[in-house]
Parts: sequence; C-alpha cells; structure tokens
Amino acid sequence: MADAGTLHDAFVDELRDAYDAEKQLLKALPKMAKAASSPELRSAFESHLEETRGQVKRLEQVFETIDEPVKGKHCDGIAGIIEEGKSVMEEDFDDATMDACLIAGGQRAEHYEMAAYGTLVAWAQAMGHNEAAMLLQETLDEEKAADEKLSELAEGGINQEAADTAHPADEEEAEEDRRPAKSRRGGAAVMAKKSRR
Repeated sequence: MADAGTLHDAFVDELRDAYDAEKQLLKALPKMAKAASSPELRSAFESHLEETRGQVKRLEQVFETIDEPVKGKHCDGIAGIIEEGKSVMEEDFDDATMDACLIAGGQRAEHYEMAAYGTLVAWAQAMGHNEAAMLLQETLDEEKAADEKLSELAEGGINQEAADTAHPADEEEAEEDRRPAKSRRGGAAVMAKKSRR
C-alpha cells in the first residue's frame, strides 16, 4: 500500500487547483468586461484582470519557495462558476440586469477564491512556509478587495437600476418606502388609534 498523503501533498494539490483557476479566469474576465455596460463595472473587471496576471506570477513564486514544479490541475469549481456565468451572458437581459448578474457571477468566483486562498494561507503558516504564506495572503487580500469593489458597485446603484427596470410602476412605492418611518405612518396605524378612542 502506498504511503498516505500528507498536508504538504494536499497543499501542493490545492496550489495547482488555484493556479488553474487563475488561468481560467484570465480567459473569462475579458469576456465579462466586454459584456458589462457600466463603465465602472467594466473597469473593475479589467483592473482585476491585471491583478489576476500578477496572482498567476505570485503562485509561480509560491511553487518555487517550496521546491515544487509549477503545474496546474483542472479546477472543476471555478470551471462550473465560469460556465454559469457564460450561460447568463447568453441571456437577453436589459443592461442593468446583465450588470447585476455579472456582479453576482464575479462575486461567486471571488468567494470561491477567498475560500481557497484562506485555506492555503492557513496551511502554509501551519507548515512554516512563511514566504509562501505571505505571498498567498497578498492574493487573498486582493480577492477580498475585488469582492468589496463589486459589492460597492451593486449597492451603489446597479442593483437598484435593475430593480427599477423590472418594476417601473413600483418606483413611487419604493420612494414611499425610502421615506423615514415617521412620515409614512398613517393608514392602518391611524385607523387603529381612532378605533381605540
């Protein structure tokens, strides 16, 4: 029976998975940028594309620090997320809805990567691979920042614009809902008070 694998083997396996994931994203991000109608969203995808190129190089450095060959292993997880994104881009959505969907897809990828890099950092630290841990932490920080940027864009107007397009007649009601609670009191609340007298 072959020797059981160690945490080092699992670490290398996870690194190869992350390396392939980044390579897949290098191909997907330009398509996402092209599909975006919001200039800010397009810019966010283009900016993350540049970061991803740096992340690929950083992973190559990590392989070097632990004396392992630079090699990828097909990442099924990111492949599935990218495939979902492709099918969304084939839908005939209005611009704001497409942008909202692109953000959702981008955040799925970021969260997947954040989980992977979080694990890699923890394992590198546990095994005393301090240089590798530092490099991986740098990438983890970039993934978190990219996720935050996408959240800001979604919450900064893209989601609301998509919602307003979906329910244009509800805009007045939405405006009513956004008013402070005090000014909205009335209706049933007023009737209840009157009936108590």
